[in-house]
Amino acid sequence: MPVKKKEAKKPAEKKTTTKKAEAKKAPAQTTAAAAAKNMTKTQIVAHFAEKFKLTKDTAGGILDEFAALSVSETKRTGAFTIPGLGKLTLKKREARMGRNPATGETIKIPAKTVVKMRLSKTLTDAIVPAKKKAKK
Repeated sequence: MPVKKKEAKKPAEKKTTTKKAEAKKAPAQTTAAAAAKNMTKTQIVAHFAEKFKLTKDTAGGILDEFAALSVSETKRTGAFTIPGLGKLTLKKREARMGRNPATGETIKIPAKTVVKMRLSKTLTDAIVPAKKKAKK
């Protein structure tokens, strides 16, 4: 195999942009929520451990057991309610005809069972308050 020669790097050119051009490129994130990431399991365990004065092992065990309980009860009964959050339910989907988007070919999609999470009204209203109706 022939060896490729490395090209010499050119010195970086200075960019000359105005403040207006920089402002148009990317809007700055002004809120902490926009810059925040999802909590990891470790962060959730640490939060519960601190909040309820538990060890991290105990808090992690509780979280793992809660997840296992929700899985086993949903499998067994077809539904599991998490007070204040919502309800896990099993839903059976019928077989149907679909279309392969790459080729346009018609395909048969088999029947299957899926898990759905229905959020409680309390949770939804707490996150996104309901709009008030305007009086006429």
